Amino acid sequence: MDRLIYTAMTGAAHVMQQQAAVSQNLSNVNTPGYRAAINTFRAVPLVGEGLQTRTFVVDSTAGSDFSQGVMQQTGRSLDLAVMGQGWITVQGQDGNEAYTRDGSFQLTTEGVLQTRSGLNVMSDSGPITIPENTEVTIAKDGTISTVPSTSQRNQVVTVGRIKLVNPPENQMVRGDDGLFRLKSGAATEADAAVTVVQSNIEGSNVNTVSAMVDMISLARQYDMQMKMLQSADNDAKQATTVLTLNG
Repeated sequence: MDRLIYTAMTGAAHVMQQQAAVSQNLSNVNTPGYRAAINTFRAVPLVGEGLQTRTFVVDSTAGSDFSQGVMQQTGRSLDLAVMGQGWITVQGQDGNEAYTRDGSFQLTTEGVLQTRSGLNVMSDSGPITIPENTEVTIAKDGTISTVPSTSQRNQVVTVGRIKLVNPPENQMVRGDDGLFRLKSGAATEADAAVTVVQSNIEGSNVNTVSAMVDMISLARQYDMQMKMLQSADNDAKQATTVLTLNG
């Protein structure tokens, strides 16, 4: 009886973990550049007495969906979307290199180019600073040019080039902050083949309908595990009653 209880209990626990992952995807439906997490159940053989066909089910994060989201034109000069494969390099809270597809940028009071969450957008030589009172143009290769917004509009100044990278997707891992990094923790070289488009942002690639179907399916699986626990409890009570009568 205790084996049934333990099997149902662990099954319910891992269903709840996968529900949390699906909920995380749904909560980021409107997050620019978000990559949906892919979760799956993995069978783990039991060790000990009993049939070898018995297994536990464990929740396992298979990775992320790296397919491109829908492009949305915004008209903002500081919005940027990566076309196809590739990533924008930012400076994480730990000071190390990290990667994102969220190209909705802003400027600090000092003119430093940052993400909406306050992370510095990086070039090969460090953070990028944009002079005040200028209009910004970002080329396909990430080169940022400015012209004065008041006078002498023919004076074009190149202030930096956003570091665009394209490391192998199977070498990337998502951090707790939502940013991606190489599994090795190392930095990667810029890739000239990665291109961007200005005044656009990439939407989340979460499929809302598919995520809702997964949520309903997981809820039913959780109910099934709860019924197994109730059955085990009822069987235990009846066994106790029989043993008491026989005693």
